[in-house]
Amino acid sequence: MELTAEFTTEPFHGEGRPPDHAVRAREAAAEAGLEIDFGPLGTTASGEAEVLLDALPAIATAAFAGGATRFTLQVSTSKAPGKHHPGPHTLDVLIREVEGQLGGPLSGLGRSDKQRAVRLLEERGAFEMRKAVVTVAEALGVTRFTVYNYLNREGD
Repeated sequence: MELTAEFTTEPFHGEGRPPDHAVRAREAAAEAGLEIDFGPLGTTASGEAEVLLDALPAIATAAFAGGATRFTLQVSTSKAPGKHHPGPHTLDVLIREVEGQLGGPLSGLGRSDKQRAVRLLEERGAFEMRKAVVTVAEALGVTRFTVYNYLNREGD
């Protein structure tokens, strides 16, 4: 059985290089042979259940050794019942819908509208798709780190 672990490490920092705790956690997951989708504030690791579960203590240990003050983890089967995994074109469709709603290309929006675009995409389930943060960051003309910051903002 395949499992997917989604984990975040804190503290969050603004733009720039990913924090050491996030990098170390990713490296521990990679050393275990897991498939990684890395983001400075959130990482997804997938692999066979036994491999992934055996790797989790090393991933958490690496994060804390790198200065993390919190390690948040969610583990699920890769094909969780009821969880819809849309095709690759669907994210593009969602981005176009949000662009239509906000009146133009995401890259041309101001900061508050870019934050709103991220919230709208999140509400539509865009960030449950593989590589969504990378794709949305490119559409917005910002870094992945900025998208993670927008996702972690409260309430705006």
